[in-house]
Amino acid sequence: MGKGTGSVPRVLVPMSEGFEEIEAVSVIDILRRAKITVVTAGVQGRLPTGSRGVAIACDSLLTDELERSFDAIVLPGGPGTASLVEHEGLRAALRRHAAEGALVAAICAAPWVLHVAGLLAGRKVACFPSVEDRLDGATIVYEEVVRDGQLITSRGAGTAIPFALALVAELAGEQVAREVGQSIIFRAG
Repeated sequence: MGKGTGSVPRVLVPMSEGFEEIEAVSVIDILRRAKITVVTAGVQGRLPTGSRGVAIACDSLLTDELERSFDAIVLPGGPGTASLVEHEGLRAALRRHAAEGALVAAICAAPWVLHVAGLLAGRKVACFPSVEDRLDGATIVYEEVVRDGQLITSRGAGTAIPFALALVAELAGEQVAREVGQSIIFRAG
């Protein structure tokens, strides 16, 4: 387990205006099914609206969470990624967590945030096609989910469930990930 404060893993999910709903909700839902504590934190306020007009009530504001320790920080993508890229406090928290050995994860356009934070040089990553050219120094891998050490990345909304299950496997174990996958009939024959 990473650098959280207790035996139950704690995960921070920052949510900016324009977040991709499927990516955010899939991660939050599947991690919570695995009994992982998820703290949703709004960037501009506690009720961000996603790229498809769905507003989600966050647990707190991102500024209130940046100094706390988490086992993972998970970034959903979408048009709101630009606000995450610009958030210096988030970039500093990502660098600190990565240096402490905590899991850092991003899906869709959000690996761009990790790049700007200086965390992708020489790393293998998956991302949405529109940000590939922004990730200089990283090796783009065209798989649903890519793990490189304590970094997990994924391509987009269509890969959100395997991404979330990979996070569960890392934070709670393969058995818990299998159980959660079975409970939602993920890739059932």
